[in-house]
Amino acid sequence: MASVVEYKGLKAGYHCGYCDSEEGKASCGMWAHSMTVQDYQDLIDRGWRRSGKYVYKPVMNQTCCPQYTIRCRPLQFQPSKSHKKVLKKMLKFLAKGEISKGNCEDEPMEPTAEDAVAGDFALINKLDIQCDLTALSDDLRESLESEEKQKGKSSKREDANELIQSQDIEEKLGSGEPSRSVKVHTVPKPGKGADLSKPPCRKAKEIRKERKRLKLMQQNRAGELEGLQAQCEPLSSSPPKAKCNQPKSLEDLIFESLPENASHKLEVRVVRSSPQSSQFKATFQESYQVYKRYQMVIHKDPPDKPTVSQFTRFLCSSPLEAETSPNGPDCGYGSFHQQYWLDGKIIAVGVIDILPHCVSSVYLYYDPDYSFLSLGVYSALREIAFTRHLHEKTSQLSYYYMGFYIHSCPKMKYKGQYRPSDLLCPETYVWVPIEQCLPSLENSKYCRFNQDSEAVDEGRSKEPDRLQVLYKKAIMPYGVYKKQQKDPRDEAAVLQYAALVGQACSERMLLFRN
Repeated sequence: MASVVEYKGLKAGYHCGYCDSEEGKASCGMWAHSMTVQDYQDLIDRGWRRSGKYVYKPVMNQTCCPQYTIRCRPLQFQPSKSHKKVLKKMLKFLAKGEISKGNCEDEPMEPTAEDAVAGDFALINKLDIQCDLTALSDDLRESLESEEKQKGKSSKREDANELIQSQDIEEKLGSGEPSRSVKVHTVPKPGKGADLSKPPCRKAKEIRKERKRLKLMQQNRAGELEGLQAQCEPLSSSPPKAKCNQPKSLEDLIFESLPENASHKLEVRVVRSSPQSSQFKATFQESYQVYKRYQMVIHKDPPDKPTVSQFTRFLCSSPLEAETSPNGPDCGYGSFHQQYWLDGKIIAVGVIDILPHCVSSVYLYYDPDYSFLSLGVYSALREIAFTRHLHEKTSQLSYYYMGFYIHSCPKMKYKGQYRPSDLLCPETYVWVPIEQCLPSLENSKYCRFNQDSEAVDEGRSKEPDRLQVLYKKAIMPYGVYKKQQKDPRDEAAVLQYAALVGQACSERMLLFRN
């Protein structure tokens, strides 16, 4: 099904949670009633981001704290010393129950609800009420689908059987990630260069050994998958000890084998949050209680603020349509909760979107009793490893998006520590390595990162008349619609929307007008 959005325009002069300015924040936003994963991928590649079903884009040259989209390149990622420290701390805790005495200096400040549009949920709540299109009614859905079929497009909405099937897969796989990389077919495609996910400088003998080990693991794959939900640290797949001249990979560090009498057991499960899978529904209350405690202890929310409806709206509702494809991830594309289960109880949840080219991190909340495990860092490393795993089957899925990087806000600068990473140029929407951006950001909060002064936004809106409008239950190009609707304010809003979403999205997404 096509994306259906309702553009809300510019919201300026509201409170910023990063610098505490009372009216310095400025962003443009739209309410997404439904959205395909490809459209959302293209939007985040133009600086947009979602909070629940509200999709917003900071006005970079106006807002007090410019928010630059940041992505990490997991295939080349090597954990830093402090990352290794966090992973070792977790292994010690799981193996022997050891709790490090030191403070959690390496624990970043988590992105708060300030990362949403308004600093609290009032604006989003208000917008939902003010939506002219309150819900996609069944008859409207039918008319949209029949319109699409007439255009020769196959509907992206899955039938019930496909949804049930994708949930079955999810429930069988449980964790959504293997204990170790077990696929052999990660040979780089012609012209794509070397597989940078492998550690550098490996001798032929080591490569032969690795191939032999992978072959054995491949044979045992069926057996391993059956027990995957129950064991995310299985002994059978523990990596061989790395030689001293060869750095351990991220997977070696995460899935290091534990003794049989380990003190604790950690499982990671990926459950679809929209539409809600049976696993998600069964664990909803427990997950919400973790969120509530997290907001109260870490962000000092009063007990009546983290309500079930706020939790649902912010972290469970998603406009993304669930999609599957033969070469896509086994769990499908869309919105998920990655649950961390310690000894049978949820201690943390990473909210993520799985998109055609990336895993996009939305939010993390955890049980404050386990702050000593640096779960912010640990979960980011697990999400990077998860992206690498998804890449084995889905080669184009090779990035990990960490939301926004805010150089002027010390508590948000930690995102720049996951290297190599890139920032999105706010004018031309090309990716630039973060090292090249930092000197400019030291001098100015707002920067154009693309050094080519001639370069322009290649995806810009060039033919606004081709933009798709949903008006009176009919889909029409904007060129046809504007002949019926002469209001100059309406035209200004539509052209602003077109400029922000770009030509490709404007032709695919349906802009609701009443």
